[in-house]
Amino acid sequence: MKGKGEYFGTHRVIEPQGLLPQAASKIDNTPEIWSNEILIDVIALQPTATAINEIKKRVGDDKQAIMAEIARIVEDEGKFQEPASKAGGMLIGHVKEIGPDLLDQVGDLKVGDKIATLVSLSLTPLKIYEILDFDPDTEQVPCKADAVLFESGIYTKIPDDLGQELSLAIMDVAGAPAQVAVNAKPGDTVVVMGAGKAGLLCLAEAKKRVAPTGKVVCLEYMEKACELVRELGLADVILQVNGQKPLETYNKYMEAMNGELADFTVSTVNVRDTELSTILVTKDTGKIYFFTMSTDFAKASLGCEGAKKYVTMVLGAGYYPGHAEIAFDIVRRDEGLRNYLTKRYCK
Repeated sequence: MKGKGEYFGTHRVIEPQGLLPQAASKIDNTPEIWSNEILIDVIALQPTATAINEIKKRVGDDKQAIMAEIARIVEDEGKFQEPASKAGGMLIGHVKEIGPDLLDQVGDLKVGDKIATLVSLSLTPLKIYEILDFDPDTEQVPCKADAVLFESGIYTKIPDDLGQELSLAIMDVAGAPAQVAVNAKPGDTVVVMGAGKAGLLCLAEAKKRVAPTGKVVCLEYMEKACELVRELGLADVILQVNGQKPLETYNKYMEAMNGELADFTVSTVNVRDTELSTILVTKDTGKIYFFTMSTDFAKASLGCEGAKKYVTMVLGAGYYPGHAEIAFDIVRRDEGLRNYLTKRYCK
């Protein structure tokens, strides 16, 4: 075992030197830990939807081609960071080894425990030996691999009542509903753009937080997803719109809401050029949380200025204290949502 590494993991940065692992183009993925690292026997990866979409743009929908591209990225970088979007994801696995300098920090964590990492694959040293499959429905990647968690890394144990597949799917987007829990207040109008798994969790949390007098609005492009939100009872208003057409989205929203703009808006869509739609439906002094990795800061910032909008915009940090438990609690209390997610992600 090596000596003590730097807290944030810069001792594993190969190039460019001086950067933290997430910003680096290549890191050391040697599965021999330093004394303040945790080694993980990886069961499966959960890349972000944004990362998978970008990979599909390059190689198409063929499963073998997607698996090969994931393997190539990890081989080149020592981690999984999709080059175009810089998006990563997270993983699930068993604790293989705990460095001695972490033993007094990890509480009851022990070798053999099943955990999900709560830091991005875009900074996690990852050594893949074999990719076993790629599930196009869940976008999960079962594999044989080792991964390393730095001293600064965070994780959660997999709860027995939810299981591996469901926990993996939820943890990938846990930061989004946590921000709803923090920012949505009783009586607010909350808009959620996108009804993928992140959007569904955000809608469910918003319904809880704005009750009894607030409103939850879902903006979604796909008719099937709109129907799902309706069936699950997760929104008061559901609008099928194309977020890449901001003026059209704005006009449909204003008509449906009688001019009442959002106090808090969350963007969870995984396509580009939806920043202005998000901005236009949010009132001055309101707040926007851009969870999606497809967000372009320049488009959001300059577009907001051009539209003469005074809103607070937050670029989505995936971590918030307690975000794992917030996400777990959402599916525990909402039986309909839990049943859907279980059917969708648990094979």
